Amino acid sequence: MVCSLGVAMFASLLLLTYILHARFFFVDVVFYSALQDVLVAAVFSGVLLYIMPLFRAIEKTEQILLCIIWLLGGYAFAISVPTVLDRSLSFYLLEKLDQRGGGIKHAALEGVIVDEFMHEYRVLDARLTEQLESGTIVIEDGCVRLTVKGKRVAWLSAAFRAHLLPKHRQLLGEYSADLTTPLLRSSDDVDYKCR
Repeated sequence: MVCSLGVAMFASLLLLTYILHARFFFVDVVFYSALQDVLVAAVFSGVLLYIMPLFRAIEKTEQILLCIIWLLGGYAFAISVPTVLDRSLSFYLLEKLDQRGGGIKHAALEGVIVDEFMHEYRVLDARLTEQLESGTIVIEDGCVRLTVKGKRVAWLSAAFRAHLLPKHRQLLGEYSADLTTPLLRSSDDVDYKCR
């Protein structure tokens, strides 16, 4: 029972911290900001866990486990709620369908994504900011370039995609492995490479 109160206390502090941070402070990257909120809420909860007589009945091992639960739950929140909502094409489609009266012609959806989603959600600006803050790219002389860290992340991402994503994934009623190696279908004849 007391541990449940500890979880409820942390969840309340996390939501309060997140709301205050999101409403009144500058945020560079939504995910990193949410992780900061998790740490702040965990520290405050840890202090309360230590000073409140109610929680003295909990053994030290249980207190440590409770802190681990807070951090894991906070991480799950950070990645599953604000980060997913910030970048999700799936949620955008639902919101756009609702905005347009509940339906959009299937043939028009690609145009909606290219012409509206990319612009309205400032997708390119948001993703470039995330990569700059992560240290995986630099922008110099009008070129976006991978850093050493970026090359490692790109290699890991491509390896995971090729070897560990589902090989039989349904895409509009057809099972395909297309998304395990999507760049194989890219043309090499492009004029936008930086030399």
